[in-house]
Amino acid sequence: MPGQLAGKKVVIATSNSGVERDELIVPRDRLRERGAEVRHVAVKAEPVHTYRHDLEPADVVDPDAALADIDPGDIDLLVIPGGTVNADKLRMDPYARALVHAVSSAGKPIAAICHGPWLLVETAVVAGKTLTSYPSLRTDISNAGGVWADESVVRDDENGWSLITSRNPGDLPDFVDAITEALTAG
Repeated sequence: MPGQLAGKKVVIATSNSGVERDELIVPRDRLRERGAEVRHVAVKAEPVHTYRHDLEPADVVDPDAALADIDPGDIDLLVIPGGTVNADKLRMDPYARALVHAVSSAGKPIAAICHGPWLLVETAVVAGKTLTSYPSLRTDISNAGGVWADESVVRDDENGWSLITSRNPGDLPDFVDAITEALTAG
């Protein structure tokens, strides 16, 4: 519904390469259509190379800012797209880890899809949470104290903040709807 997210500030965080195209573009565009102010931030304020299925080059997207320039206090919800390379680079980036820690510590929601939860594992915020992801992350999530579920979208409100997760691009409609619901709740 247009306008239902007016005034809500969403940040989508990526690396500069290996980002799963639809997991960046679809949430960005759908949340904007619903009225949210969506900013795409990348490790560097340089073009972001997206891919389909990790192997097929897709769009090159200009981010709005660099991760280091983001104020976590000015975010209502953080989105972490997948892409194997993207997620691996993000989990090694100190600004990305600091952003996840700041957002979760402030009790604000985080939404991660596909390989995106790797950043959450690295930041040590999944313990006690139930979440989903691309199936290959199941062991990593379990080893980090999370409970893995095979569902199109999982929302967990344990530990004082909401975590919304999905498995793959096929789950994007449910993922975007769950983000919308989290932004309009209370």
